[in-house]
Amino acid sequence: MAEKEEPRIGVFVCKCGLNIAASVDVPAVAEHAAKLPNVVYTEWSTYTCADDSQEKIQQIIKEKNLNRVVVASCSPRLHEPTFRRCVAQAGLNPYLFEMANIREHCSWVHTREPQKATEKAKDLVKMAVAKAALLEPLPTFKVPVTRSALVLGAGVAGMRAALDLADMGFDVYLVERQPSIGGVMAQLDKTFPTLDCSICIEGPMMSDVGKHPKIHLLTYHELKKVEGFVGNFKATVVKKPRYVDTVACNGCGICYEVCPVKLPNEFDQGLGARGAIYRQFPQVVPNKATIDMEHCTNCGLCELVCGPKAIKRDDKEEEKVLDVGMIIVATGYDIYDPSEKNDYHYLDYPNVITALEFERIMNASGPTLGHVIRPSDGKEPKRIGFIQCIGTRDRGDDSYCSGGVCCTYTLKLAQMMKEKHPETEVYIFYIDMRSIGKGFEELYTRTRKAGV
Repeated sequence: MAEKEEPRIGVFVCKCGLNIAASVDVPAVAEHAAKLPNVVYTEWSTYTCADDSQEKIQQIIKEKNLNRVVVASCSPRLHEPTFRRCVAQAGLNPYLFEMANIREHCSWVHTREPQKATEKAKDLVKMAVAKAALLEPLPTFKVPVTRSALVLGAGVAGMRAALDLADMGFDVYLVERQPSIGGVMAQLDKTFPTLDCSICIEGPMMSDVGKHPKIHLLTYHELKKVEGFVGNFKATVVKKPRYVDTVACNGCGICYEVCPVKLPNEFDQGLGARGAIYRQFPQVVPNKATIDMEHCTNCGLCELVCGPKAIKRDDKEEEKVLDVGMIIVATGYDIYDPSEKNDYHYLDYPNVITALEFERIMNASGPTLGHVIRPSDGKEPKRIGFIQCIGTRDRGDDSYCSGGVCCTYTLKLAQMMKEKHPETEVYIFYIDMRSIGKGFEELYTRTRKAGV
């Protein structure tokens, strides 16, 4: 199209059977479109995506010398590629096509308001026409793609993505900000709804990740910045100093035993203790020590007992640039801090804890070696209550729900408690029990039968 050529826009409005026509007056929308600036042709049809309708669009483009096309129908996620191919086959640049979504964004959300739906559809078409008038033809070209990937986060999702890509032959840079891979799943005792051992499932996967020749494991690293474009990114990552030579360290663990410093263990949600030199949990990958230099007293005991001389006190932060073609973000989640809305006096009363803290108590590798005891006095509780929806639906506006994850997670914990201590009274206080998913309802039934 010549640079100064005036837009000649054709508008094609779809009924989509009754999906649109049931609540939108499609002929009225087409009539409205005909009066808009730069529109030289309009029509409506029952199914614009049908082969005969596409052939008609191509015919009209040539007959009316159209240089822009607007289709008002369903979501562009569904049929934008279809119509771009259609106009391209008629000789029009595919980027001179615009789509107005009058189904998902209009008819389906206003099924009982046909007059308002029709007026909204007119506005959507008006906006699409205005945008179409400003469109410019774009060239399509191929660029080489870097055949490597960056995966951010080495929890179960990030590890699965890394293994799948590596097994297909791609080099994968797996970045994890913690000293070990594993994520939250490594903190869990069991998984729902089957109550299988969590680390028994994840442990072999962690080992596979650590040994895979195509996976470059970058633990204790963080992403600093990303530059570039799709298929060709330059990602700058920062390696935090461990103060331990990871090549020399053999993970023997003698240094953990002699460290005199005792700090709250973040992996145990602060319920257990760790030294200034530590590993997060027994199955860490890589099996290397890390020194928390902020709390290290420089007593030198770890250096005295370290056979391979792996302590590296001059370790420094390092940056590296990774060339990757794709980036997968699998950075996990943080749990809600109940102290933000302290109706239940979390942090005020030691026996008011989060579900993840309770999980660590129940875990055999946790701070109490799996013995369920109260933090306040170390005695077994006679009654346990789980309160649902803290910080979400309890606000009264029903603004967020995890879709059954929290409910089912609580059912798991309650079932585990009943298996360990059948005599303990377990109560769940909930707004709605949303055990949605395969096997979740069966877990609910088993939990009720267990006496919860």
